[in-house]
Amino acid sequence: MLQRARRRLSWPQTAHSDHFASFAEFYPYYLEEHRNVVSRRLHFIGSLGVIGCLAMAIATGDWLWLPVAVICGYGFAWVGHFFFEKNRPATFRHPLYSLMGDWVMFKDICIGQDFALGASGLGRLQAV
Repeated sequence: MLQRARRRLSWPQTAHSDHFASFAEFYPYYLEEHRNVVSRRLHFIGSLGVIGCLAMAIATGDWLWLPVAVICGYGFAWVGHFFFEKNRPATFRHPLYSLMGDWVMFKDICIGQDFALGASGLGRLQAV
């Protein structure tokens, strides 16, 4: 029973998950980890929530909104990973690049350039 639980909690490692010399090298890996449209939308909602919480912290002067912002951002993103992508968030291995990737993806969705990976991988992107 314990082995079955461990198998459920283990995610496959990709060859790209070890080391990245730059964000430009990391971002294609980030996109591979965000193939599911529901997961990407949950990331977007979480990022929008972060912006809202930061705005509330500034508007009200109540800095307790800051931990709420962190919980909101990670909460929505991790639901996307655990229940829709079924993978481990890149945050655990590449926290800075992952955070940067979240905001690049947020920007892409805002300007209508959200992409789903085509059947052949990153070489063929299809607009969603």
